[in-house]
Amino acid sequence: MTTKILIVTGDAAESLEVLYPYQRLVEEGYEVHIAAPSRKQLRFVVHDFEPGYDTYTEKPGYTWPADLAFSEVDPGDYAAVVIPGGRAPEYLRNDGELRKILKAFFDADKPVAQICHGPLITAALGGMEGRRVTAYPALEPDMQAAGASFQDAEAVVDGVLVSSRAWPDHAAWMRAFLKILRETAPAT
Repeated sequence: MTTKILIVTGDAAESLEVLYPYQRLVEEGYEVHIAAPSRKQLRFVVHDFEPGYDTYTEKPGYTWPADLAFSEVDPGDYAAVVIPGGRAPEYLRNDGELRKILKAFFDADKPVAQICHGPLITAALGGMEGRRVTAYPALEPDMQAAGASFQDAEAVVDGVLVSSRAWPDHAAWMRAFLKILRETAPAT
């Protein structure tokens, strides 16, 4: 039986932060499902840095179907979860079904990979207290307010929680996450 990994996301997630881990985990031999507030065609975005802007810009990105609604997810079916960034975490952190899903992963000490603005969801659950994490650098005060020790690094591992700043750090993020998965939840 193939080991399953869950990606939780929604509209306005960063395209690369959903699709890179999706493809990398499938390549590794995992069965990957994408869950969102509802089953629908999700619309992702592309964040980029352009000269003259004080912050990143946003453009339309790829679309991708959600396999499951959050209400259909049984966390016990999955060995790990990925929380992409983009703007989606800003509203997803208020979703009661998603909060139940992620609480189950943390309570069971299953591997969690979060990137960019994804840690906003973990912070909303109270899951940052006493942890070492990274996130999009502008979130350093949010991570500290949530009780975490913020580190400005490509990937930060704290137990089975792997966090990363943003899509330029994908290689280090997935390398660290896959190391944990190979030890705790091999693909087959």
